[in-house]
Amino acid sequence: MSFIKKLAGDTVLYGISSIVGRFLNWLLVIVHTRVFELPRVLSDNVELYAWVIPLNVIYTFGMETTFFRYGSKKENQQDYFNHILSFVLLLGLFLSCLIYFSATSIVNYLEYPGKAHLVKWLAIIMAVDAICAIAFVKLRAQNKARRFVRIKLINISINIGLNVFYFIFCQGILLGNFLPSLQPFAAYFYKPSIGPDYIIWANYVASTVTLVLLWKEFIGFRFKINWEKLQPVLQYAYPLLIMGLAGSINLTADRLMFRKLLPDGFYSGLSTEDAFSIYSNVYKLSIFMTLVVQAYRYAADPFFFSKMGDKNSPKMIAISTKWFTLACIVIWLAVSINLDWIGLLLGPSYRSGLVVVSTLLLANLFIGVYGNISIWFKLTDKTHYGTWITFGAMLITIALNMVLIPKLGYMGCAYSFAFSSFAMVAACYILGQKHFPVPYESLKIFLYLLAAGILILLNSYFKIEHLGFSIPVHLLQIFGFLAAIYFFERKGFDELKMAQ
Repeated sequence: MSFIKKLAGDTVLYGISSIVGRFLNWLLVIVHTRVFELPRVLSDNVELYAWVIPLNVIYTFGMETTFFRYGSKKENQQDYFNHILSFVLLLGLFLSCLIYFSATSIVNYLEYPGKAHLVKWLAIIMAVDAICAIAFVKLRAQNKARRFVRIKLINISINIGLNVFYFIFCQGILLGNFLPSLQPFAAYFYKPSIGPDYIIWANYVASTVTLVLLWKEFIGFRFKINWEKLQPVLQYAYPLLIMGLAGSINLTADRLMFRKLLPDGFYSGLSTEDAFSIYSNVYKLSIFMTLVVQAYRYAADPFFFSKMGDKNSPKMIAISTKWFTLACIVIWLAVSINLDWIGLLLGPSYRSGLVVVSTLLLANLFIGVYGNISIWFKLTDKTHYGTWITFGAMLITIALNMVLIPKLGYMGCAYSFAFSSFAMVAACYILGQKHFPVPYESLKIFLYLLAAGILILLNSYFKIEHLGFSIPVHLLQIFGFLAAIYFFERKGFDELKMAQ
């Protein structure tokens, strides 16, 4: 079982850029929710980014996973890199031109007049990010994790640095908090009237610099469009595109539908834009789960594709799924019972939405498990099953949001997402056991999940108001849960030690 050591090591490496980097990026939520005390000021920004998520899926067209499928062998890698990048370049150019020249119509439809420049910036960002995504996947295929991490961290540092420069340094100077002599300098770079727009501008600069830093990956690139060679690639990628698009809509449907479905005055003292911005910013607390999921998948996809045909691969998948899920359950528990102090990181105007966080974390846990167990249809070239599963979950999400948002507001979004995510796991598990049996320890995993859920419910009903008491009590509960895992998984820990 040395594969666990290899997989864990790669996960840690990718986690440096994914977990640490995105966590630092998430800390910007603290800055944004305090600098912009009126939630409605951020509503256009968060809605535009919600639209970017499904659009990014279209831009990459499922080519990241497809590259592993067809370019995993060194002798084929450069040729498939040329074909896949050429296709992504053409697609990105077409889509970005379409969006760029329709920017005014788009912002008028979204009811954000005067924000066309933001849509134009995002059109360029999405095209650049799609190109970078193919270069990054090449790095992963070549096991160049350190270069991958280094460039990702530079991207994040630029983004964070510009946000700090605009919203802390420049705004602080203009407000007279420090260095009043530099007010002309700050006023040249920062205009308070368009404050939130600098969030997207920082992203624009970071993406452009990242493309330049990846120049080595484009050495030897030749523009190639051989439709005969591309046909099987597109046939493999197309179901992944539909699956990814449906999955992204499943992730963002709540935010895309919220403003249209929430009745006026649903939350006392808050406009619809306020409520939407509160939910969207609180939603980002679920990043604690999504970061671990992303870091793991960066390492898992190339690893399991490299083991195609290995008779031990079902056992490998079962073991990795168990430990991955246990890690996610611990995160769900730890964050959910500590929201009393974690929530203080947000600006006071946004904390009313914290009630959704635990449910959103659970939903993202299910998404992570689905991503892990869905490897069966990628390895067997039966990606159409993933398409149907994800498309079905998207329909469930949309239907439930239409019913629950008008009645439950924030919680309607969270419940819809959690239920549809669980439905994906259930469908994928049942179909997977039929077509690619894997010896999952399903009952044991369910019992751990149930135990964590009970602890979270108990803490929500019996709250300790004083942080001086609540924090140590919550820490004891987390350590107790970890001790229980160690007790019941002693044999598994012994096997892992022997594997090392």
